[in-house]
Amino acid sequence: MRGPLLALAGGVGGAKLALGLCHVLLPEELVMVVNTGDDEEFYGLHVSPDLDTVMYTLAGLANPETGWGVRDDTFNALEMMGHYEPSPWFKLGDRDMATHIRRTQLLGRGKTLSQVTHLLCSSLGIKHNVVPMSDHRVRTIVETDEGKLPFQEYFVRRRCEPRVVGLGFDGLDKARPSPEFDAALGQATAILFCPSNPFLSIAPILALPGVRERIAGFPGTRVAVSPIVGGQALRGPAAKILEELGYQVSALGAAGVYRGLCDIWVLDEADRSLAEGVSALGMRPAVTRTVMATDEDKVALARYLCDLVSL
Repeated sequence: MRGPLLALAGGVGGAKLALGLCHVLLPEELVMVVNTGDDEEFYGLHVSPDLDTVMYTLAGLANPETGWGVRDDTFNALEMMGHYEPSPWFKLGDRDMATHIRRTQLLGRGKTLSQVTHLLCSSLGIKHNVVPMSDHRVRTIVETDEGKLPFQEYFVRRRCEPRVVGLGFDGLDKARPSPEFDAALGQATAILFCPSNPFLSIAPILALPGVRERIAGFPGTRVAVSPIVGGQALRGPAAKILEELGYQVSALGAAGVYRGLCDIWVLDEADRSLAEGVSALGMRPAVTRTVMATDEDKVALARYLCDLVSL
């Protein structure tokens, strides 16, 4: 029996492609490993933004306007919180908060984040495997021209305004890949880097002890979808961070981040002219429509990627 496709994901782009993959592949054919470097505690609750974005998207609950959070959510609890805490800057909707309450309860009873994620997904009718990158606490620290900032301080409170000069990850000394992630690294037929932010969503996964080395030596096909289209990020600060860290702001510049980890680099049709440059990096270029504006786009891209890796 062939092994599953191992998809590494985070953010809205990763969640969109995850939905397409779930329409194309059976549950046993797919393991989706999600970034938890942006997990944080707010109001005493364990919040896992990337895990929740993937989970809500697969369950059909995601807010279509933002791509994250819950559709038609209200913010009554947060409004009340404002009476006790001036200007709460991390917004949690009422329905969204129920997820964090339940996660915190289960973690407090000794369950791992992997076990909790499985229970939450099952409760929402999700059959495919959504897996945290680690059951250990790893927190992304954004090194900026204003000093070191915890991820959510940089991303939400400061709206990505400070200039990024580097990234760090607290907790790596004790962290290990989650059990299903570890197993998938040894059993997968192919590895897919979703069109997620390479620094804020994928880098924390690669930073886990042994992961980068295992992917570098992976015997199967490794494919990545460019998070940059036409010189711009479709969402988030990927293009800004590419420039600040000295990379070319293009799909070719993004490909350079994955050099040595990727065999096939998937470009949008708008970037067809960059194919030769991708080849020079030692990757095989592939060109298709990568912008996922509709569910049909998500499924079409997922099917194209599965064909690339012969799944």
